[in-house]
Amino acid sequence: MEDNLKIISLPKEEWEGTVIPMRYTTEEYYDVQIERDAGGFRVNMPKQRFDAPVSHDPEEYDFPDKLYQPHWEKACAWGIVGEKDGRPQMLACIETCPEEWSNRLMVTELWVHEKLRRQGIGHRLMETAKAQAVREKRRAVILETQSCNTAAIGFYEKEGFELIGFDSCCYSNNDKERKEVRINMGYFLKTED
Repeated sequence: MEDNLKIISLPKEEWEGTVIPMRYTTEEYYDVQIERDAGGFRVNMPKQRFDAPVSHDPEEYDFPDKLYQPHWEKACAWGIVGEKDGRPQMLACIETCPEEWSNRLMVTELWVHEKLRRQGIGHRLMETAKAQAVREKRRAVILETQSCNTAAIGFYEKEGFELIGFDSCCYSNNDKERKEVRINMGYFLKTED
């Protein structure tokens, strides 16, 4: 493995506030359908195709993803760093934060530069988070993604994550209509209880 693709710690004092350029294009989405009848609720999430590719990038959001946001008080981050114009440039990162009350570890950010994707870097970063969860004796690793980010959902499934829930009004009051529903996924660690 080349030294320039080595995963290193990204200390808060150096990387706090670094914008993560989350962008992706998708042609598919999971259509979250919720039905209510006398017997209860029924949720169905069939995979559908958009009429035309849909792209999302940080410029469209009022609050772009950043490392060490204040609400993640105990966050820590790792990544791969290169150099551009004599300054460090983040090429990939993962940020985690413990959810103490439930003894889970949340992956708050995971990003790999487009030019480095499909080279195993996302897997290596996720292994870093899983190792942290084991060291800290957490019961699960959790994360969120969007119902339209089918590539990310597929990646997380390959990493052993499964669907644990969704939030149909996380990003706006019309997430279902926009086909961008928050999807919660979890990876369960072996526990002794």
